[in-house]
Amino acid sequence: MLLSVVVPCYNEEEALPYFKAKFDAVVSLLPDVAFELLLVDDGSRDGTLALARRYAVEDERVIVLSFARNFGKEAALLAGLAHAKGDLVSVMDADLQDPPELLADMLQMMRETGCDCVATRRVTRAGEPPVRSFFARGFYRVINRFSAVQIVDGARDFRLMTREMADAIVRLPERRRFSKGLFAWVGFDTRYLEYENIERVAGVTKWSFWGLFRYALEGIISLTVAPLFISFVLGAACALGCAALLCFGAWLEALLCGLAALILTGIGVLGMVLARVFEEVKGRPVYILKEEKDKLKEEKDKE
Repeated sequence: MLLSVVVPCYNEEEALPYFKAKFDAVVSLLPDVAFELLLVDDGSRDGTLALARRYAVEDERVIVLSFARNFGKEAALLAGLAHAKGDLVSVMDADLQDPPELLADMLQMMRETGCDCVATRRVTRAGEPPVRSFFARGFYRVINRFSAVQIVDGARDFRLMTREMADAIVRLPERRRFSKGLFAWVGFDTRYLEYENIERVAGVTKWSFWGLFRYALEGIISLTVAPLFISFVLGAACALGCAALLCFGAWLEALLCGLAALILTGIGVLGMVLARVFEEVKGRPVYILKEEKDKLKEEKDKE
C-alpha cells in the first residue's frame, strides 16, 4: 500500500527541517506502509524550494512541485492531490500544527471502521488570539446555518482519505476553492480524530486577520446562496415598512423606504438568478459514484 502525503509550503524554510525529521521518524514506525511525500512550493520567497529540492535528491520518496508564483494554499492542495499516486492520500501543513505522528492513529481508525476519510479536529484553541477564536466560531455557526453541508467546528485540512475520495475532490472543477467545504460536499464517510491545538514549531503564520476574513467569505459564497437570498428578504421587509409608514401619512419617508425596497428586491431577484448561473458554471456533478457494480463490465475485465 502506498500512502501519499501532500504538504503545501509557503515560506516554510524554518519549519521544513523539523517537519522532515518528524516525517522520517513516523515512517520508520510504519514499515508495512510505503510513502511518497509531495512538497508543493507555493511561490515561496525564502529558501523553501531549495530545501525541498535537496530533500528530493537525498530521499527518493520526496516529490517537489513548484508554482510559478504564489497561487494560495487551495491551489497547492489541488496540485498535490492531482499528482498523488497513493492508494491513500493525506494532506497536512509543514509547521507541525498537524502532527504527523497521528497518521498511525488515522490508519488504524480507517482500518477498524472502514470509513473513506479520517479527518482531524482541534478541541481547543489554546495559544490563538481570542478575537480570532471568536470570529472562527462565528464563521462555523453562520456557514452551518445556511449551507446544505455541515462543517465540523475546529476541523482541519489535515486528513487521511481513500484514493476514490481524493479523485472526487480533484474532479470538482471550480477555480475558487474552499477545501473544507469540498471535503464535506463530496459526501464520503468521514470520522474525526480529536486533538488539542499545537502551536507552530517555527516561523510565523501566513494568515492575517483580513486574509482569514476573505477566506471565510469565499467559503460562505462557495457553499450557499444565502447572502443573495438575504438581500431579497431585506427588500421585502422594506416594502412592509413602506406600507406601515403610508398608514401614518409619512409620505416622504414611505417614498424613500419604497425606493430602497424596490432596489433591494431587484438586487435580490437578480442575485437568485445569478446564483443559479453561478452553480451551473461551477460544473459540479449531480452525484458522485462511490462504487459501480456492473456484472457485464466485470466479466469483460476478466477476459
